[in-house]
Amino acid sequence: MDESAITVRYAKAVFSLAKENNQLSILKKDAELIAAVCRQSADFNRFLKNPVVKTSEKIRLIHLIFKEKADVLSLNFLTLMTQNKREEFIPAVCRNILSLIREEKNIKTAVLTTAVEMDEDLLQKAEKILEKELGTQVELTGRVNPHIIGGVVLQIDGKQYDDSIATQLKKLKQEFLKTEV
Repeated sequence: MDESAITVRYAKAVFSLAKENNQLSILKKDAELIAAVCRQSADFNRFLKNPVVKTSEKIRLIHLIFKEKADVLSLNFLTLMTQNKREEFIPAVCRNILSLIREEKNIKTAVLTTAVEMDEDLLQKAEKILEKELGTQVELTGRVNPHIIGGVVLQIDGKQYDDSIATQLKKLKQEFLKTEV
């Protein structure tokens, strides 16, 4: 069975259970936490993939890490995946869970790229403006790319709105090259 089929199957199963028990917001919080740990800790990822570590030890350590922070549903889900020798897929399953929850709750994800880092206050204001314009909840993350020189690049649902200085300069250059002197 390929990785995507495994991750989608587990994600749908835990998503359905959480939805049935009105725990989607709890599952969302836990999936974000687990995904963040997986994203930020190379040691945790190596631990998950290590075939030498016994399953019982992996379960013990996973519970030790997440016991105080995650709900019983999420801990049971992590235990089940580990018992079934699928623990290396935990990060991908969390991404799929978050996608299912966003789809269910009609939450849009957006990325705002700027040349310099934006403070949290400004990001929250931008998020509120997008929510008002789109008429739905938006999860906005900020990125920094000094190569855009200035302005912003906004990505929402696979669409990109580029109002960066770098892009404007490229367009201006193309216009100059089109005109004859």
